[in-house]
Amino acid sequence: MTHTQTDEKAPNENGAQTPANDPGPDAAPVEPAARPEAEMPRAELEARFAALAAELAAKTAELAAFKDSALRQLAEKENQRRRAENEMADTRKYGAAHFARDTLALADNLRRALAAAATPDAEQAVRAQMLDSLRQGVELIEREFSSILERHGIKRIDPLGEKFDANWHQAMFEAEAPGAEPGTVMQVVQPGYRLHDRLLRPAMVGVAKAKATSPQSEAPNDESSSG
Repeated sequence: MTHTQTDEKAPNENGAQTPANDPGPDAAPVEPAARPEAEMPRAELEARFAALAAELAAKTAELAAFKDSALRQLAEKENQRRRAENEMADTRKYGAAHFARDTLALADNLRRALAAAATPDAEQAVRAQMLDSLRQGVELIEREFSSILERHGIKRIDPLGEKFDANWHQAMFEAEAPGAEPGTVMQVVQPGYRLHDRLLRPAMVGVAKAKATSPQSEAPNDESSSG
């Protein structure tokens, strides 16, 4: 005796019987399996290949553009660094060109003054006149030189009669100076110079000190004490 196989049914929410292999109305739809590339039509494969090739070419071009931009920026920075180094080297080498050009006239005037003073066998009156002219010429050169220094920010430090300042002065000695306040500059041995607010050379000075008290002035008066 044979039995005929029938599909097993399970009751649903309404009590109705549904086949066991039926996913039901609430089940998610089953997506069809992706077709293997071997089963794709040739035209579709060529289209996919062309799209991938175009995307790869675009990414390659974008990468090349980024690389070119980075190399250009790196080269520009290197050029800027070299230009800055060259400018600094030129500044160190030729920074004093304007100052040197201004002092050329001083060298010419000094040469003329020395040549005039070297005239041999001149009479005493003539030599005295020549020496006086030489003195005036040297004074003129000194004033011109001071003017050149000031134009370049170099100022002379000549602190005679001023209060001693260790930032700009260097004390060479101390001595009593009648009428001078202690701590003031009584003599300038050698003037100093400064470039704007930077010291080039301190002024060598002598400083007045307080008058020493003699022992006799400190001793008591014998006449008044013997009274």
